Amino acid sequence: MSEQLDRQISQLAAELGVLLQAHAWQVTTAESCTGGGIAEAITRIAGSSAWFEAGFVVYSNAQKTRQLGVSEALLTAHGAVSEPVVCAMAQGALQRANAQWGVAVSGIAGPGGGSEQKPVGTVWLAWAGPGGIEAQRFLFSGDRHAVRQQSVVCALQGLLLRIRAEKNNRG
Repeated sequence: MSEQLDRQISQLAAELGVLLQAHAWQVTTAESCTGGGIAEAITRIAGSSAWFEAGFVVYSNAQKTRQLGVSEALLTAHGAVSEPVVCAMAQGALQRANAQWGVAVSGIAGPGGGSEQKPVGTVWLAWAGPGGIEAQRFLFSGDRHAVRQQSVVCALQGLLLRIRAEKNNRG
C-alpha cells in the first residue's frame, strides 16, 4: 500500500503543479503531523519553484503561535488537533507566504497520543484560497507512516478539488 500511495502522491503533486503554473498561482503548506510531507511531495516535482512558495513545519504549539500567529487561547480552548486551529494555521501560512493557496494539517499519527475524543488517526485538514477556508476531519487507519501518507494524499486532493472549482468559477 505504501508504494501505491507514494505513486499516487507524486501523480497528485504533478497535477497540482500543472494547475498552479497555468494560473501563476503559488501554494504554501502549514504542517504538524506530516512533518513537511506535503511540501516534500510538491517539491519532488521538477520546476516546483514556480508554484511552491513556502512550507511551515510547526510541530509544537509554540511554533504554531510563533510562525503562523495561531493564538494561544485558541490552542488552549480547542487543542492543536481541531478545526479552529487548523484553519488558523492555513490562514497564517497564506498571509506569511503571500500565496494564493494554502493547506494546513494537524493530527495524531500515533502510535500514542490519542484519546477517546481524538483517537490515533484523527487528522484535521484545512484548505485556504480565494474563496475562503474550508476544513475537514478525517480518521485514518494504519500505522504512523500510513496515517501520514493518507494525510498527504487528502491534502493534495483537496487542493486540486478547490483549485479546479476556482478555475471553473473564473471561466
